[in-house]
Amino acid sequence: MSKEDALNQGEGNKTADTRYRKSVRETVKNTTHEERAEKARTLSDQEKAEARKAEEKGRSRSKG
Repeated sequence: MSKEDALNQGEGNKTADTRYRKSVRETVKNTTHEERAEKARTLSDQEKAEARKAEEKGRSRSKG
């Protein structure tokens, strides 16, 4: 863990956000829509449940 990662960043973690956004951009850049769709179709039941739960949590926060 880097020194930057160890710092309490208060409301929201800018380092984690930057890392996440970079990862998403790389995934989109390096894979086709069909490849991402196929991966989504092959998720386990547990992975699907976790994804649904995360989506619901995200939606509930955006209904401010």
